[in-house]
Amino acid sequence: MTAIRIDGVTLNYEVHGDRGPWVALSPGGRRPLEAVRSLAERIGAGGYRVLIQDRRNCGASEVSIGGAGAEHEIWAADLHAHLKELGALPAFVGGSSSGCRMAIEFALRYPQAVRGLLLWRVTGGHYAVNRLTEKYYGEFIRAAEKGGMAAVCETGHFSELIAARPENRETLMRTEPARFIDAMTAWDRQFRTGADQPVIGASEAQLKSIAIPACVVPGNDRTHPGAVGATLAKLMPNADLHPLMGDDLDVDADAPENWDAKESDLAAIFVDCLKRMSQ
Repeated sequence: MTAIRIDGVTLNYEVHGDRGPWVALSPGGRRPLEAVRSLAERIGAGGYRVLIQDRRNCGASEVSIGGAGAEHEIWAADLHAHLKELGALPAFVGGSSSGCRMAIEFALRYPQAVRGLLLWRVTGGHYAVNRLTEKYYGEFIRAAEKGGMAAVCETGHFSELIAARPENRETLMRTEPARFIDAMTAWDRQFRTGADQPVIGASEAQLKSIAIPACVVPGNDRTHPGAVGATLAKLMPNADLHPLMGDDLDVDADAPENWDAKESDLAAIFVDCLKRMSQ
């Protein structure tokens, strides 16, 4: 496992490819880097160096609850510092779902540090906000209220983090439940401000201000509606829309294996976009 200390937090990461421009890819939710490893390998084989990382509170990286800003804002700051440490700036930045939110925030916060965006499974709308605030914050707030940090450690997500990095249990158990609840509540509140935005985490004016080239592959379910991805591509001045999955499914989120089956097509779209962005 390769690790780096960023802002006092240890992050697990991998680099795929040994030449060419730098690309950073992030998965959706709080999924580990394995979720985009195969895609990173495909893009790396196309002549790029691809950074994938377990963001804080993901995979085998360190748990760190709280901080200044929304969760995707903290992840963007971590990624910028990580790429700077690698001498990889400016870079192409991309992500799926929560990784997409982070990539957009990266472009807004560090416009000189990003060459282009690769965005897929774009998240937006009231349904997505209500579902995801429960998934990311609500269940953990209730666990801490009912059983303290021991109960938090037993939840599905945090038990996975402990299995991947046993030290995370000690970190969590040292955390005061009230501080944990306050941090999760703040993140929940910040996330809910996105309900009426074109995409969660960015206003129409902010999206129109992103002048760098972007490649948008819309999602196909109730959390990642195709129309949200299409709207994003319309608002960003230099974005291209690349539909891949067909009509929206009446499900919370399409099964990962359905996207896995299209991975070679997704990689081809991104490699082609990267070539055009690099010209």
